[in-house]
Amino acid sequence: MSTAQRIGIYPHEFASIRASVLVPLIDQIDRRSGKADGLLALHGLLRSQLDDPYAMVPMNRYIAIFEDAARIVEEPTLGARLGTLFKPSDIGPIGVLFSISGTIRSGFERLAKYVNTVQSCTNSGVFEEDGNLVWSYRLDDPRLWPRRQDSEFTVAASCQLVRSCFARAWRPVEVHFEHVAPRDSSSLQRIFRAPLRFGESANRIVMSGTDATRIYRQEQPDLAAVLERHIAEVSGWTPTPETAAEKVRALVAIYLGHKPITLPDLAFDLKISARTLQRRLSEEGTSLRNIVRDYRRSILALRMQDRSVKMKRLAQILGYADETALWRARKHWDPS
Repeated sequence: MSTAQRIGIYPHEFASIRASVLVPLIDQIDRRSGKADGLLALHGLLRSQLDDPYAMVPMNRYIAIFEDAARIVEEPTLGARLGTLFKPSDIGPIGVLFSISGTIRSGFERLAKYVNTVQSCTNSGVFEEDGNLVWSYRLDDPRLWPRRQDSEFTVAASCQLVRSCFARAWRPVEVHFEHVAPRDSSSLQRIFRAPLRFGESANRIVMSGTDATRIYRQEQPDLAAVLERHIAEVSGWTPTPETAAEKVRALVAIYLGHKPITLPDLAFDLKISARTLQRRLSEEGTSLRNIVRDYRRSILALRMQDRSVKMKRLAQILGYADETALWRARKHWDPS
């Protein structure tokens, strides 16, 4: 059975990201074209806003700037390449916490736990499947699209964290992206050094369970505790009791199209009984069926904008056996 060990659930309705994340991108545009200030102004930002490492900017502007930047410098894999230059210090104490982790697994669990102190409205989690460890990342708002650059940057940066903090020759088992395959993926292949899959329900890094649990160093619990306290104090973030529906929705976002989603499995992941989970969802006016349906509808609405995606592939992404099952579900969603 797959087990979700750590889930990052968005605590804010308004999607935002640390302004400092834009600094390497703006530096690249300055060097390549000198159009950085104009690009920032086009999206309602000033360079001075990037000076405060803890300032936040709207996620939609960040995503749009990243996509525009790739076009300006005429480099489709800009995000992935910038990810290979990523250092633990680029995300402050979270990166340092990752770097002192004893295993790759614990590093990703911490990354998932604190992702929302760097950017909100993000679903991130770690789970086991078929002897592998899977780290999943997805921006929760379907309106933030296209977002290829952010996806490739985040996954490449995460791989770089592993290579710089644990093993330089490390390779994932597979890498998944939610966007469709580019015309030429050879550059991405060289960066990730692993089989690539596109059009998935989330961005994922699949890694060997043996690699993920190998002990690379002895952890320093006192130092980790100091860093975690600092993260909470600086960000104003504290673990809050999410509703059952929020917890289930976060798991659905991680698992959809990748493994079966059943009430007993989700209850196991959340360490409660299936009956208790069903009761709590009912008390909150929803059910697992409604949550999965609504999430599938949001992804379908997004993917239908891309006419190159076949219905058979959409069915796989949404976790249906085939396109007939998807067609029947859609008729049930919209009986008219």
